[in-house]
Amino acid sequence: MKESDLDIQTIDPTLYNEDLAPLKHKDRNWGAFEIFNVWSNDIQSLFGYTLAASLFLAYGLNGWAVMAAIILAGVIVMFLVNLTGKPSVKYGIPFPVMVRASMGVRGANLPAMLRAIIGIFWYGVQTYFASTAVALLLVALFGAGNGSTFLGLSGVAWVSFVIVWLFQIAIFWQGIERIKHFLNWAGPLVYVVMVVLMIIVWYQAGSELLPAVSTIFSGDGERSGSSIAAFMAIVGTMVAYFAAVVINFGDFTRFVKTERQMKLGNLLGLPLNVAFFSFIALIITAGTLVLFGDALTNPADIVERVDSLPLTIVAALTFFAATVGINLVANFIPPAYDLANLFPSKISFKIGGLITAVIAFFVGALWVSVISQIGVPGFVNALGAVVAPFYGIIVVDYYLIKRQHLNMEELFSSKPGTAYYYVKGWNTRALAAFGGAALFSISTVVVPALSGLDGYGWMMGAALGGFFYYGLMRSHRPVAAPIGA
Repeated sequence: MKESDLDIQTIDPTLYNEDLAPLKHKDRNWGAFEIFNVWSNDIQSLFGYTLAASLFLAYGLNGWAVMAAIILAGVIVMFLVNLTGKPSVKYGIPFPVMVRASMGVRGANLPAMLRAIIGIFWYGVQTYFASTAVALLLVALFGAGNGSTFLGLSGVAWVSFVIVWLFQIAIFWQGIERIKHFLNWAGPLVYVVMVVLMIIVWYQAGSELLPAVSTIFSGDGERSGSSIAAFMAIVGTMVAYFAAVVINFGDFTRFVKTERQMKLGNLLGLPLNVAFFSFIALIITAGTLVLFGDALTNPADIVERVDSLPLTIVAALTFFAATVGINLVANFIPPAYDLANLFPSKISFKIGGLITAVIAFFVGALWVSVISQIGVPGFVNALGAVVAPFYGIIVVDYYLIKRQHLNMEELFSSKPGTAYYYVKGWNTRALAAFGGAALFSISTVVVPALSGLDGYGWMMGAALGGFFYYGLMRSHRPVAAPIGA
């Protein structure tokens, strides 16, 4: 494929702006290290740690099996994102443009908007978690205040929340290059602090640590049922945690120079990264059981209990940076593109991000008093289930229906009769495939009778979406001859 094949000759202002246009290879400067840091910031956020630590305690499963399940989830996600990332490496297009090939040039707004809504929710949640690190720092330096609260947050917590919210907007507003630089130091730094925290907890727990590890590994958790079902539920929950980024991974791989660099970054950033991080989470969780009598799952709570001012300052800044990192990666960049796709002539990438931040402010503010009551695993599974079918639709369309060839000119054209116009810009067959699969995947989370499938919703929804789509599209006429195939 030639670079000139990525040029769009006829500009349709309802589908095109510079942020959505194909990015040529000569303009890309991401490699394996940047992709690794996308995942390291995702995994090492405070929310990611809390989820991983809670899985060791909640499923009544041997701890080694929990670690194996988490690592298996990392391998599965690596395989999934290699598939969704590849077309954007080839063509340099973000997710909302890529999905036009399967959903139609207008129909693409449906998955884009659902993905944007999920991004906005995660933005608010992660902003709250990042603010707990800042609150930890402020309390250590200035005291806790008078203890009064509003919507479950103290005065210090509210100040911290607003600081984090404004800081993220400031970073995002300076563009993708500044985000890249921020991620490249935030990701590795958090590992250093987590290892230091692990060593301190291990040292203070002393000879009692390994027996505590054995206690966690005994499989005496709260959840009943077979070990295989618990194992698969953990795998499903962790896959669902990554689900939003899995679907729109092209938003990041469009900046990568080669497919090989993308795959290397995914290998280092997912199974290997997840394995090491899970081990750290396990040791620290066991240490807190020895030191405090409770298995703490929030690193901010752990640092507060360790009671070391230098550690508190360094850890608070690092947890803040890591959690801001995942917010920029998973919850600013995707919704910014998705909202820009709605009205390209009026909403730029930056304006889309600003809209995301403003709405998400209220989500984060209500996290403690309302949203968190759903429960972390249930929250992750429910959000993941909503968008799951689009993964199967996108992958089946690109690899089996379109045979890895797209027409760039027609992805940006709303002219009737073009390859991705379908029925008034909507692919009704794709819509039917999504509806059928989404109904099932969401039911596994919200219908009590299907609670036995809890945790599997995302993977089942993705598989069904692809299966239904393939069945409906096999008889569809071939698309127009691709440009630059």
